[in-house]
Amino acid sequence: MSQLSVLFEVKKKMSKVFITDYIDNPILEKEVLGGEVTTEFNEEAEVLLVWHQKINRKFLDNFPKLVGVVRYGVGFDNIDLEEIRRRGLVFCNTPDYGTDEVSDTALAMILNFTRGVMSYDSFSRAYFDSWQENTITNIRRSGSLKLGVIGAGRIGTALIRKSREISFDVGFFDPYKDSGYEKAIGVRRYSSLKNLLNDSDVISIHTPLTNETQEMVNSDFFAEMKKGSFLINTARGEIVASLDNVYDALLDGTLEGVGLDVLPEEPPKESKLIDAWRARDPKISHKILINPHTSYYSQESYKEMRIKAASNAKRIIDGLNPINIIASGR
Repeated sequence: MSQLSVLFEVKKKMSKVFITDYIDNPILEKEVLGGEVTTEFNEEAEVLLVWHQKINRKFLDNFPKLVGVVRYGVGFDNIDLEEIRRRGLVFCNTPDYGTDEVSDTALAMILNFTRGVMSYDSFSRAYFDSWQENTITNIRRSGSLKLGVIGAGRIGTALIRKSREISFDVGFFDPYKDSGYEKAIGVRRYSSLKNLLNDSDVISIHTPLTNETQEMVNSDFFAEMKKGSFLINTARGEIVASLDNVYDALLDGTLEGVGLDVLPEEPPKESKLIDAWRARDPKISHKILINPHTSYYSQESYKEMRIKAASNAKRIIDGLNPINIIASGR
């Protein structure tokens, strides 16, 4: 075999797994895949490791030898699942790396509002002649508040477990959970989304983005909520139909506070809510808590996500059945 042929064979072996975007230095992936992973485009790739790249027919046409696609994160709204099935490919996500991080963020946002932490911080800048007597009089004990969790998957269930430990009265709505799941985790189950919205003082969203959940939080959603309740979304931004609806709900008192780790557009464009938040509008900014889609992150979860995704890619190129299969045309 000529030296050129040897180099071609080495390059081909190094390129079985192609990282499509976001990761510039695949040092963690190489711990698992060795020389079989690359960040350089390669049409010989058998597996794609994907972050934000849109995986559709046009993109997949570049990879005639492709066997599977693995997404680093949980959500898969950037993946054309029908196209995956049509081509006989397998698609997997990485659902469990940030369960604690996201549920902890949701709980932190909930406690921020129910204990008035951010509001006190904002108000007390103007207190010069008085101090301790400046209480927010509508603050209630955690045990007297009903927390409604929409979606009882890994993250939703983790939040349910943690919030119960600090005495919240917890219930959930999830039509896809098996009958009796509420008994297994010891909380109330709502038969409809409307019942949950009518009954809950705090609502936390933990659903994937699907045709059912896209723009679920709209004017009808707010119309069913209790006056003076709180809304937390650490799931997907597009679940909220319009940030203007959120702003209006804050102004009319439907919402007492909103915590968003995710937004319909990221970074956010101008809107009534975003403008008030950026300007620190004293009428409303203490009721708005926004994070830049980072609830998934800790040093530990970031490493875990990358290693688990790479390990699943290795299973595919080794001819083993992968885990966390979302769609398969095999």
